[in-house]
Amino acid sequence: MTPEKMIVANGISKTVSTAQGQLQILQPISFNVSVGESVAIVGASGSGKSTLLSLLAGLDEVTSGEIFLNGQAMHAMNEEQRAQLRGANVGFIFQSFMLVQSLSAIENIMLPAEIAGTANAKQRALDLLKLVGLDHRASHYPNQLSGGEQQRVAIARAFITQPKVLFADEPTGNLDAANSGKIEQLLFELNRDANTTLILVTHDQELAAKCQRQLHMHAGELTETAELSSIKHALNATQKRG
Repeated sequence: MTPEKMIVANGISKTVSTAQGQLQILQPISFNVSVGESVAIVGASGSGKSTLLSLLAGLDEVTSGEIFLNGQAMHAMNEEQRAQLRGANVGFIFQSFMLVQSLSAIENIMLPAEIAGTANAKQRALDLLKLVGLDHRASHYPNQLSGGEQQRVAIARAFITQPKVLFADEPTGNLDAANSGKIEQLLFELNRDANTTLILVTHDQELAAKCQRQLHMHAGELTETAELSSIKHALNATQKRG
């Protein structure tokens, strides 16, 4: 049975060791994300947004607390088990691209699909390259692409397995206005058409406002944006009256 909640976080925290002692990056955080929901995590640089995203995606281990992803107890898994869970469920758009330098654009996009055994990986990669406007750059390597082009390749790579949940760290941060609009459309089309849960970190308030929920990070603490919650309640009340 498919769980109603894609993400369940119960009291998760993150502490790291420094020369000055223990540093708590995230205070204990609890929240849920429903299947198919779109959520923006906003906040100042250094507030813990990217750390939280990495924990939710299983790229890092929590210091305490529990994280369930698609009904699986990720906090109880080792790295190999978390990698298998990510491979089956997760797409991730990294702020720093994380492309494999020895692979061409199309090979980078195909990689997750080939690992997952997805049929027609090459054709799907070509279709995605066309969607992000880079079909003419299929054979180019990352060092031959601009920052914005590398970001679009990374975004296409995240889409290829049609993940159950897509995590995106500043997905439009390196793009111009025209390409930002195209990528935003892709993100929300995947969210809507494939019922993919979308969780993104962004400084872009317009992008954040397009999500169903906004969560605000400040000094390692997480709160839901009150203004957006009020709007949601008002919309729900209007829909019920209608």
